[in-house]
Amino acid sequence: MAGVVALILGYVLSQFYRSFLAVLSPILDAELGMGPSELSYANGIWFIIFALMQFPVGKWLDTAGPRRTASWLLAIGGGGGIALFAAATSPWIIMLAMGLIGVGCSPILMSAFVIFARQHPPERFATLASTFLGIGTLGNVAGSGPLASAVEAFGWREVSVALAVFTVIIGLAIFFLVKDPAKLEGGPQGGSVLDVLRIRKLWAIFPMVVMCYCVAAGIRGVWAGPYLSEVQGQDTGGIGMITFWMALALSVGSIAYGPMDRIFHSRKWPVFIGNLIVLLALVWLVMLSQPSLQQVTIAFVAIGFFGASYPVLMAHGRSFIPAHLTGRGVTLINFFSIGGVGIIQFITGGYFRMVADPANPATAYDNLFILYAVLLAASLVGYLFAKDAKPSETA
Repeated sequence: MAGVVALILGYVLSQFYRSFLAVLSPILDAELGMGPSELSYANGIWFIIFALMQFPVGKWLDTAGPRRTASWLLAIGGGGGIALFAAATSPWIIMLAMGLIGVGCSPILMSAFVIFARQHPPERFATLASTFLGIGTLGNVAGSGPLASAVEAFGWREVSVALAVFTVIIGLAIFFLVKDPAKLEGGPQGGSVLDVLRIRKLWAIFPMVVMCYCVAAGIRGVWAGPYLSEVQGQDTGGIGMITFWMALALSVGSIAYGPMDRIFHSRKWPVFIGNLIVLLALVWLVMLSQPSLQQVTIAFVAIGFFGASYPVLMAHGRSFIPAHLTGRGVTLINFFSIGGVGIIQFITGGYFRMVADPANPATAYDNLFILYAVLLAASLVGYLFAKDAKPSETA
């Protein structure tokens, strides 16, 4: 139990680091000249490095085990990255720091998923995963209002140094407290990520994996800050408060999705319906000519809550993956999820720069929301062809 708590704290940090740039956007713009596009690139680097790390992480989880994999990467990559962030003097150093932090955070969630998959019945996977995600997503909450208050009180560099120390401590706690699952005895052994890619039942799931977290992560992690500042006229405190509610919705939504597969006896349809609501929230936000701050908050909260379907979608994909490929399988799914966010962040950053109109900033953000809506709609169409899986089913 102590090991799971240590991993949860590590995942709190992972969620925090992928979303804290939104709150810091006015300060980083003023001190380092990082506008919305540069922030999107920095956040995208975090996600892309995180995603690429899933390939070695998957192998290490199946061979070295979660304890060593998660502890050393978090302590060295995460702790070193945020320390570099604290000393940054230009945007490229921020981007390099975000890449290192992405390396450090890359094994945390999958370490927990491997432990859950190996040590618990398959019908409990979604509930365990969603509970872990829901608690860990409180890192999003910490990266909103509380971060804004801390930065205003102590300064962003001082807060970053404190985070570096805390990150190293959590990495060491994982090393000393986590217990690796027992080695598999008998049955198939070895295998590679190519064996997972050959599982045809996963092919229709991957597009939904790419987009299910992308909208909530992109808006919460980057675009909420500049949007609320430029269109709604909010300062750091106001941005922190609204992103706090969106982050809280992500956390509550993750927990709420947990039992949905057992309630509806389906893993496919809770994911589909939830993401359809996210699509409708985007469309509603665009259709409002001049949305009030309250309407924007409602839309962001809905996107956060209903966009938290990842644990059920992971359980959907996990049900088709054999036990000896668990590490490689869950990390491949996570690669598509996190990599999708990273790639879309670069796409949206470039797109925003192309459509930006200083005289009317709201137009650029409307176009941004339309782009998210189109991509999400396409993934929903593809997901309709995915084979459903009941909660008790596994490979």
